Amino acid sequence: MSPWNERYNTADYVFGTDPNDFLADQVRGLDPGRVLCVGEGEGRNAVFLAEQGHEVVAVDVAMTGLAKAGKLAKARGVTVKTRIADLRNYRIEPESWDLVVSIFCHMAPDARVDLHRRIVAGLKPGGRLILEAYTPAQLAFGTGGPPVAELMMTLEGLRQELAGLVFHHGEELEREVVEGHLHTGRGAVVQVVAVKPAMKPTP
Repeated sequence: MSPWNERYNTADYVFGTDPNDFLADQVRGLDPGRVLCVGEGEGRNAVFLAEQGHEVVAVDVAMTGLAKAGKLAKARGVTVKTRIADLRNYRIEPESWDLVVSIFCHMAPDARVDLHRRIVAGLKPGGRLILEAYTPAQLAFGTGGPPVAELMMTLEGLRQELAGLVFHHGEELEREVVEGHLHTGRGAVVQVVAVKPAMKPTP
């Protein structure tokens, strides 16, 4: 069993069942659309977005996590499509998504850069990415996240990796992160809302 399958193979939701605070704040007022949640784990964000009327696809490598996502969606009376896949080779359809959500989706640098390139391509013109991740400063807090700095993200790095998007919000900050027992306490994060420019009208 993979590490993530083992991590999610419990009765409780290790990151909780409530959505990420930053995501919940940023999607207020958005029209319903097609949403892709990458590294979605146990489904807390995907289910919340489905409750807001979005058509949601949740992708994760862990079968145990997505099984719990399905249970949570059923309990909340919504539908979330789940895809068990390794994000390193998951095909993101070009110009197909109104919103892509990446919440604490930490990967090796090369894999992350490639995923972000595919996310930029996958957004529809006018579509947006909402992302929150730990920065290397998180290592001093020890309240969750990867054990090594190279798996974390910085605002400067994300501006490069997400070339082609316009950043409407980008900030590195410290905040209280309370998401289940694996993310609890003061954390150092980077938050991004970036939009793919709309197509120019044909003359």
